[in-house]
Amino acid sequence: MIIKRSRHPTYSSAVDRNKRSLLKALPFLAASPTVLAQTGSTTIRARKLHSFGLKVTDVDRSLKFYQDLFGCPIQSRQGGSMCLQIGDGPRFFSLSKTRPGELPGFSHIGLSVADFDLGAVSNQLAEFGIESTTAPEPGQSTLGVALRSWITTRREDRGGDSSGTRELFFADREGLVYQLSPEDHCGGAGSAGTLCQSAEPAPTGGIFTTIDINHFTNFLANRDIANEFYTRIFGLSYQAYQGPTSPIVGVGDGKQFLMYVGGSQPGAPVNPGRTDHVSLAITDFNVETILQKLTIYGLTARADGETDPLQHWVSMRMPNRGGVEGGTPEVYFSDPDGIRIQVQDESYCGGGGYLGDDCSAPV
Repeated sequence: MIIKRSRHPTYSSAVDRNKRSLLKALPFLAASPTVLAQTGSTTIRARKLHSFGLKVTDVDRSLKFYQDLFGCPIQSRQGGSMCLQIGDGPRFFSLSKTRPGELPGFSHIGLSVADFDLGAVSNQLAEFGIESTTAPEPGQSTLGVALRSWITTRREDRGGDSSGTRELFFADREGLVYQLSPEDHCGGAGSAGTLCQSAEPAPTGGIFTTIDINHFTNFLANRDIANEFYTRIFGLSYQAYQGPTSPIVGVGDGKQFLMYVGGSQPGAPVNPGRTDHVSLAITDFNVETILQKLTIYGLTARADGETDPLQHWVSMRMPNRGGVEGGTPEVYFSDPDGIRIQVQDESYCGGGGYLGDDCSAPV
């Protein structure tokens, strides 16, 4: 997500302080696992890609769109925001209205953590150079909290607990925001957001059936630092390669992954990174059928490479990017705000084969 720069008077000084801390942290980010072992750092046991947030201009419009397409029940409500169930849950994505001056897009990526304890995980983040701070102010660039973690408290007016539902977030060196949560986090009440009432069914069954979150593709100034950092902080490994400089970081079950693409810019970043798209795993994957259904629903084919709202398109991933001869088809569409969504077969792992399901021999 791209957020306009805040006019808050402390913004410049905060960014200057943060840039200094980033420069100090760069040698640490390049450290080897052996060095980390000597410092006593322990990896955070990420289990699955668990949730994500979308900032949209019209929540009711986006709710109808996603329920029409996926039949997602409303798993929980957070004031004016709502959490839509993915598959059988408790995995979900949230819809929240953009603030004045804020552009639509992804607000954060959520990962579940085994045996989650908020204090313990906060301490683990600190061991990897991510110190605690206060949450970013509305409209503030997330670079202002790069390499920082924070805790938000949701009260009853936002679907939380009367004593406060506490949730943990952190921003990486390029300002990408992540939430870490228990495996049963549902966006609801309780001390950790794990208590949800019965889901509110969608008005229709949906055009497609979602199974799970498959992956996120993120654009950064320095992809190599991100790949090294996330394999180290979560103890993950490369699941496959989509080209010689494009490894994918496997998460959990051998199908989910995080992908970091972009350049190799040295030094501290000057613009926040962004999540380009999320991919959802669906049943009955067939390219022609998917495009036909999207067209009948009202989406049009993208013609010139520029993405407008409510369009669909197919990208053929060729062997030079880890695909099969003739191309591994990857299907995308854009929502009413132009946010990009990918859908793939439930076996997709980002590797070879027609379905992208061959990750047997990463190099």
